Amino acid sequence: MASNPNVPPPGQNNPRRTMSGRFVSNSRDDHDQSMDMTGDVSADFPYTVHIPPTPDNQPMSEPNTPRDAYGNPVWSKDEYTSGAADANATGEPTSPSQTKKRRPLTRKVSISAGIIYSYRALALLRLVVLGFFLTWRVKNPNRDAMWLWGMSVVCELWFAFSWILDQLPKLCPVNRLTDLAVLKDKFEKPSPENPRGRPDLPGMDVFVSSADPEKEPPLITANTILSILAADYPVEKLACYLSDDGGALLSFESLAEAASFARAWVPFCRKHAIEPRNPETYFLIRGDPTKGKVRTDFVKDRRRVKREYDELKVRINGLTDSIRRRSDAYNAHEEIRAKRHQIESGADPSIPLNVPKATWMADGTHWPGTWVISGKEHSKGDHAGIIQVMLAPPSCDPVMGSNDLEENLIDTTDIDVRLPMLVYVSREKRPGYDHNKKAGAMNALVRTSAVMSNGPFILNLDCDHYIFNSLAMREAMCFMMDRGGDRICYVQFPQRFEGVDPNDRYANRNTVFFDINMRALDGLQGPVYVGTGCCFRRIALYGFDPPRGGHKKLKKKAALLAQMANDEDEFESRGLLPKQYGQSKIFVASIPVAEFAGRPLAEPGIPHGRPAGALTGPREPLDAATVAEAINVISCYYEDKTEWGGRVGWIYGSVTEDVVTGFRMHNRGWKSIYCVTKRDAFRGTAPINLTDRLHQVLRWATGSVEIFFSRNNAIFANSHMKFLQRVAYLNVGVYPFTSIFLIVYCFLPALSLFSGQFIVQNLNVTFLVYLLVISVCLCLLAILEVKWSGITLEEWWRNEQFWVIGGTSAHLAAVLQGLLKVMAGVDISFTLTSKSGAEDMDDEFADLYVVKWTALMIPPITIMIVNLIAIAVAISRTIYAVLPQWSKLLGGVFFSLWVLLYMYPFAKGLMGRRGRTPTIVYVWSGMLAIVISLLWVTISPPENSTGVATGGFNP
Repeated sequence: MASNPNVPPPGQNNPRRTMSGRFVSNSRDDHDQSMDMTGDVSADFPYTVHIPPTPDNQPMSEPNTPRDAYGNPVWSKDEYTSGAADANATGEPTSPSQTKKRRPLTRKVSISAGIIYSYRALALLRLVVLGFFLTWRVKNPNRDAMWLWGMSVVCELWFAFSWILDQLPKLCPVNRLTDLAVLKDKFEKPSPENPRGRPDLPGMDVFVSSADPEKEPPLITANTILSILAADYPVEKLACYLSDDGGALLSFESLAEAASFARAWVPFCRKHAIEPRNPETYFLIRGDPTKGKVRTDFVKDRRRVKREYDELKVRINGLTDSIRRRSDAYNAHEEIRAKRHQIESGADPSIPLNVPKATWMADGTHWPGTWVISGKEHSKGDHAGIIQVMLAPPSCDPVMGSNDLEENLIDTTDIDVRLPMLVYVSREKRPGYDHNKKAGAMNALVRTSAVMSNGPFILNLDCDHYIFNSLAMREAMCFMMDRGGDRICYVQFPQRFEGVDPNDRYANRNTVFFDINMRALDGLQGPVYVGTGCCFRRIALYGFDPPRGGHKKLKKKAALLAQMANDEDEFESRGLLPKQYGQSKIFVASIPVAEFAGRPLAEPGIPHGRPAGALTGPREPLDAATVAEAINVISCYYEDKTEWGGRVGWIYGSVTEDVVTGFRMHNRGWKSIYCVTKRDAFRGTAPINLTDRLHQVLRWATGSVEIFFSRNNAIFANSHMKFLQRVAYLNVGVYPFTSIFLIVYCFLPALSLFSGQFIVQNLNVTFLVYLLVISVCLCLLAILEVKWSGITLEEWWRNEQFWVIGGTSAHLAAVLQGLLKVMAGVDISFTLTSKSGAEDMDDEFADLYVVKWTALMIPPITIMIVNLIAIAVAISRTIYAVLPQWSKLLGGVFFSLWVLLYMYPFAKGLMGRRGRTPTIVYVWSGMLAIVISLLWVTISPPENSTGVATGGFNP
């Protein structure tokens, strides 16, 4: 990078810029010695906090040289428009190594023809039968109960429409396979263009999002970070960013501890090919840990690393008390100093002192983020932005360890001990700004990473989702670097969960969605984005359209970006780019670099690819000017009057920003890929408690209702989105409204039993045949879905049960919230009010038995009670009737029992652990008994032989 008078001298350690433009160090003098190019951190880990400028303290002008992506591909306007990329525009090979027969990185595996054709035929048959059935239902009303018939027909029409929306996108499921050996041969083996065999893979920036260390335990986040640092991906191409949206010192120091432990954990994983590379999960695996290990020192190394990890857990779990004690000591010292100054100045000693209760860092300075006791400019919604490079960018050449056990925990001879770059980021927050929750935090990471590392691909993970398969990033690269990969906006991996009860009572694993719906969408335009475990193409997040019929339009825009970044007058004179991306020229200059580095290799069949070996050069080290610019782009005012959150980056305005972001990309014509690996790519945690599960579903359904009432409704999609893909997105916005008809239909059997009528005039053969054919088709479709997806029938049935439970509770509440918000501007929320349940915390699934009362439980409980009462009333009436109508009784009782069967997991959840029934169940049982008794005495009792009633109320 060109020299700049604003860049501090080499002796200045990790400085920050003041208002006057000077650079001031916030760290101890030996900070540079604790962080070298291998990524090492010292044991006591000094802290350096970079504070962003305020609106009246803008950073001074920075050099116009664009930030290079990993591998340092030199980017210039001339080279872009007429250089190596254009040399390969025709797709002709440019070197002898490219004349070899092209070996694809991926291949599509079609579902068995017998299964898929049978599946489509059954779906068509059920659709036809549904049409005839609904026609028959409309033409044959129940004259004795038109109200009952009318409600049932309306509900059935909606269910048919909802089923069509759900079924149509499932007609083209596919499976995909990758070839990691080919990827390694193409990008990491010596060749004429890459004689040293350096990795030619593009850079990968990994985002981990966290908001509150009290709800998201720091130890879990630390394990996620460690699994990323130990991933099997070229070290110099990997960078990890932790977004701490709460600005908590606890998260900061936990990350520092994890960075220190990574010095032992990462070499240990590389040396012994450890899987999974999450230390908590690895050390809890049952079985023989030596199975498959060939090194004789494995047991010794494992014992040492395990002991070090146990100490890490103690330190992280004790950080809360450590920070509190440290802050109390510093605050007491500050109070003593203030009191002494008050006495020495002659002020009245009785005047109370106003000494802020600050949170202190280990180096004796105020923490610039959120304080434990909130203060001015130090609360969750009002704090400075912070960037800390925990692990410096590594060198491009391997750094081998040694057998010096005094310096290293284990023998690392012939083991690369470099660590990927690790950065702590907490964006600035100030009152009066809409920070847009997780979407805003992710966009801040996009800009920060573009300035600091600029990997052309971004992997985002929740803090509780760790890398279970160390090759997961390579799997994604197989799709991105293959033929047609330049039209892929993201690769979505399925979510897999740990800690779920064996029976998966509340369908927490979501296998029907992840293994049926998402595989089916992969055969269309691609799966929806589900918020985590997704690898993005960076320029797709920037609002670019995919290349269509060549790269001319993309090249033209990228060339314009490069020209404007290098020409200050051009940048200022055009208002388009500042309005779109903001005022950072360094960020704008990084865009064409990321576009170029993200291209597949140029070879036959891949026009406009990048030359082989273009990403093998060393990258430039971070300097103070770069960090200052990174801080500038996370300021709370940077997005003002830009397209961030509108067209660029994660989209704002919805609780489910993930679905909306994916929708916008598909609407521009991009494709996405669903990557199901043999070994799960990522694993996370899911709520196994009934109430927590209901609230999770409520949040998803609320986001869907918001989508339905917004311009992100699939009805308004353009022609770039395929028809069936549009149907799938339409179903995303429509499905919560099914709850209105579902809850009515669940009450219909009870109303039928109470009234003595049924939804049809008589249970004739026509009605029963239609019902039988429709039900058999549904069961056969389920069996075929199980066959091509690999799930079990039990998982399918659990999903059906919870669909009814969620539909009569969370989905209904979401529709109510959405309607009130749209029509009246009123926001309501459903919160927990009481807690009862498990006392045995030694049980792994103790949380499953906890009953936390919430208003969401009222509709399902009411449905169960009403149907039970209706069954009792109908049976008693029929037994004592002069002319009993057994057919109507059987029809009503059958459907009531069917509703109760769907509600069984919900009822079991209310019962808690066997033998420990919560009080709330006794309350509802008492109410049920009272209601049944009151209804019973209103029923006309049987007459005796003399014709006189034996009791009850007589007219």
